[in-house]
Amino acid sequence: MKKVTITNRLRELRAKYRMSQEELARRVGVTRQTIIAIENGKYLPSLKLAFKIARVFGMKIEDIFIYNEEEDSNTNTASGSSNNQKS
Repeated sequence: MKKVTITNRLRELRAKYRMSQEELARRVGVTRQTIIAIENGKYLPSLKLAFKIARVFGMKIEDIFIYNEEEDSNTNTASGSSNNQKS
């Protein structure tokens, strides 16, 4: 089973453009608390909000929100049951 995580570069981009959380929130129509939650990975924005954020920075969504998929380390693959080969 794969584990999916989504990280973001909001804090980095806000610093680069010298933009406060309040300013970004105002520009995309949400509260400062929403921006804080997104930056801390506690909240995933809707697709609509992700597009608005990307537009503010003149970037693509995938350049701000990074989708990571990796094998879950708790998956038991030692039994080999998923790789049945006949000799």
